[in-house]
Amino acid sequence: MTGTASHPLPAEAWELAAEWLPPNDDPERPQVTLSTVDVDGAPDARTVLLSSFDRDGFAFHTDAASRKVEQITARPLVALTVLWPGFTRQLVVRGRAETADDAALAGAYAARSPYLQQLAWLNSHEFAALPLDERRRRWDAFEREHADGFEQPAGWTGFVVRPTRLTFWVSAPDTASRRREWSLGPGGWAHEYRAG
Repeated sequence: MTGTASHPLPAEAWELAAEWLPPNDDPERPQVTLSTVDVDGAPDARTVLLSSFDRDGFAFHTDAASRKVEQITARPLVALTVLWPGFTRQLVVRGRAETADDAALAGAYAARSPYLQQLAWLNSHEFAALPLDERRRRWDAFEREHADGFEQPAGWTGFVVRPTRLTFWVSAPDTASRRREWSLGPGGWAHEYRAG
């Protein structure tokens, strides 16, 4: 990831995030819930892949024509929620989404599986409206036409969420669970424990 954040994560929060999340070179990217607000102020949410993360932010990538991009462009305050299997851990990252630079976009696309690269080309409302057999036929034809691989489509975009709050929750079956929270304020990062 590139870009300059004015308030990188404090060391302890960064170390905990790096302990919980897979490294950026792991091809199995975690699924996260991206929450946004639409133009009417109503909440919206969907699942995306976490492309990468560092002390400056958490990146995800998507189709520029998607509803989430429209919402982020209008209101860039978002939240990312990572939930571990069995509801044992949860990480919530709240912050401001900024457009990723060209190098980050290219790197994230190159790291995607061939299926997800092809999906970036064909995932449109028009394609979704086709009958299943027609979608399969067009998918197979497109795959054959691009047997040498898929170039990055013009509509591929991405964002880096610059955190203003991180909340780490851990279950505790033998006592009350709790959250560890780091919040960015005028004086920098503050840390506290909160009820689970």
